[in-house]
Amino acid sequence: MIQSKNMKWYLAALLLVLLLAQAGCKKEHEKKHWGYTGDTAPAYWYNLDPAYAIAKDGKAQSPVNIVTADLTAEGPAKPEFHYQAVKFEVENNGHTIEGLPEHGAENYIILDKERYNLQQFHFHAASEHQINGKETPMEVHLVHKTAAGGLAVVGILIEAGKENAGLKELFAKMPAKEHSKNNLDGEINLADLLTGTKEIYRYDGSLTTPPCSEGVKWSLSAQTIELSKEQINAFKGIYNGNNRPVQSLYERKIYIAK
Repeated sequence: MIQSKNMKWYLAALLLVLLLAQAGCKKEHEKKHWGYTGDTAPAYWYNLDPAYAIAKDGKAQSPVNIVTADLTAEGPAKPEFHYQAVKFEVENNGHTIEGLPEHGAENYIILDKERYNLQQFHFHAASEHQINGKETPMEVHLVHKTAAGGLAVVGILIEAGKENAGLKELFAKMPAKEHSKNNLDGEINLADLLTGTKEIYRYDGSLTTPPCSEGVKWSLSAQTIELSKEQINAFKGIYNGNNRPVQSLYERKIYIAK
């Protein structure tokens, strides 16, 4: 039988072992946190967690370089956009700045006869997709999901130019602190980002961030939009270089939908 004094030492030692194990688990968890630089950069995502293995082994990864001379004309139709002005929250999620709709179901697309409700939109700098090997200063992704969990993303490349009035408040209120949010007073109508869009590049791809799941239906606008240099620099002051490099197309085709 363990004596009282020895029991105290035994319990103290046991507690120390548990604390060290907990610290080790926490350290391991932090080690797996993906990013864009160093040993957590995109080239190493597959090695950070078994759930990310497809980032290396997948054959339908995003983003891609779109070569306009190789586009296929006969293919799926472009999305039907059903957007209206709603209020958004702007959040710094630790990897990008995203807009979260208060009423996501009021914004949706119809794609291949299915309804995909808007979940959020977010930004990358520089662009993730390329057109004929050329990137642009930024790219915005509008992320949608079906009731069954299917994913569809609409991408729009961003050039430097005039101030984007529709996104003015969002860029003015972007929180620099990670995992913080700001409410926007005005509304945003995402249809304004697609004004004049006549052609859409469509292909089957993946999420561009871990776990890099495939089965994502991509629609990339062939027309760019503009942000002012001040708006672009405001974003890059928080996130610059949060773009995954282009991935191999393998046997996939990219369709031009009109």
